[in-house]
Amino acid sequence: MAWISLIIAGLCEAFGVFTINKLNNNRDWQSLFLFVLGFGASFLFLAYAMKTLPMGTAYAIWTGIGSSGGALAGILFYGESKDWKRLTCISIILSAAIGLKLVS
Repeated sequence: MAWISLIIAGLCEAFGVFTINKLNNNRDWQSLFLFVLGFGASFLFLAYAMKTLPMGTAYAIWTGIGSSGGALAGILFYGESKDWKRLTCISIILSAAIGLKLVS
């Protein structure tokens, strides 16, 4: 259950990063609410996962999912570069997160 919680935390982190851009473009209460909700949920799920998982592993996977998800959201929704080098780096981050799961 801790691993599922950690994946959810990473996805919420990616959502939070996505809402930062939304909040910068549209300063209204709805954008602020989504921003707080995304990061709040992310921290709650991370805290739950860290009751079982080692801190270093949990944090590395959480940030890996969050940063990769944020980069992918930028590509999909904000027209950011789809350069192969960028996609390769995102793949490396996700591969490292999966590797940590396999050795933990």
